[in-house]
Amino acid sequence: MKLKVRFALFFAVMGPGIVTAFADNDAGGIATYAAAGAKYGYSLIFTMLISTVLLAIAQEISARTGAVTGRGLSDLIRENYGVKWTFFAMSVLLIANLGTTASEFSGIATSFEIFGVSKYLSVPAMAFIIWWLVIKTDYGKIEKILLLLCLTFFSYVISGVIVHPPWPQVLVESITPTFSRTPAFLLMAIGVIGTTITPWGQFYVQASVVDKGITAKDYHYTRWDVLIGTFFTGFIAFFIIVATAATLYVNNIPIETAKDVALALKPLAGQYASSLFGFGLLGASMLAAFVLPLSTSYAVCEAFGFEHGISKSYKEAPVFFSLYTVLIVLGAAIVLWPNLSLYNIMLTTQVVNGILLPPILIFMVLIASKKSIMGDYVNSRFFNVIAWSFTLILILLTLLLLISSLFPEYLTHTLGFLGL
Repeated sequence: MKLKVRFALFFAVMGPGIVTAFADNDAGGIATYAAAGAKYGYSLIFTMLISTVLLAIAQEISARTGAVTGRGLSDLIRENYGVKWTFFAMSVLLIANLGTTASEFSGIATSFEIFGVSKYLSVPAMAFIIWWLVIKTDYGKIEKILLLLCLTFFSYVISGVIVHPPWPQVLVESITPTFSRTPAFLLMAIGVIGTTITPWGQFYVQASVVDKGITAKDYHYTRWDVLIGTFFTGFIAFFIIVATAATLYVNNIPIETAKDVALALKPLAGQYASSLFGFGLLGASMLAAFVLPLSTSYAVCEAFGFEHGISKSYKEAPVFFSLYTVLIVLGAAIVLWPNLSLYNIMLTTQVVNGILLPPILIFMVLIASKKSIMGDYVNSRFFNVIAWSFTLILILLTLLLLISSLFPEYLTHTLGFLGL
């Protein structure tokens, strides 16, 4: 096949993997990467290699399963493991995604506040635009909008370059990190890895592969879509850590939120670096605010047999679009609620996502290992060893994260028991 034809086929199927991977670097992820760079310099960059590999494995399994079966993940869970497990997964996913959607609108509010616009103007306006575009357009147009939003992430690359980091030191510390055995350092490492891989991401990439009509014969190109997306997820996170390490860490400036980073960069690296960071936060939050409610609507409708799909009309898929609308309205309303701690919302959401991720990963690997479902595209024995190994690593990291969030006083004892 001619190279020109291959490129044309790739661009035809491109989208689900790239969009999902970029959306994983949402407002909470950006805050986590920025905090890692501000507090520990370049020493946590090595964790990006781990999280990028883990994300690639998870996304590849989901996308391949969607292309081969033509069905979403929650649909397959219901058929193979029953209604009770499906109801549990959907209930927890709904709660977690509502909280995460609120955190994305918080990111939108924060980014506009950096430029002097009140959240009481920015959040309702952006919520309406996001809702209207999905209601009024089809899958192809929405995907083009999401791919354009992915381009805004490269503002972090520019920010990382214009702060003039010591590149030889960055490369040396990336390969040979200074590892600390303190609970705080280990928790930050877990957070950097954990924020990259989310339950909703696995539901969304599989649902979007199905919605786009990608089949097994096209999967070779979709695999590249997934791998390119996961590469750029790690690439963008790398530059966020570099930008904050080269400015905030060397000047010993503590930060708690992404807004703190943008404001702190202004006197240290100039107006351009600060504005670029704020612009990147807006693009990331907008992208995730599109994807999170869609992911939830896809998953719930698949699980319970309702019609779904962006290209369908409201009359054809009323539950799908109604659930999407409710999530957008509630997510935006939570951010506008006075005296509500968005930090606590994000923390609670992280805990709920931590509870949901291990069983979702187990379901994914089990389904992809069944020849009766996957046919010739079933996991090989070698790939299963890799998939189960990384799944167990993620489960361990998730348990440590949950212990730190729910029972922080027991974390030190747990780490000691594990030999860490």
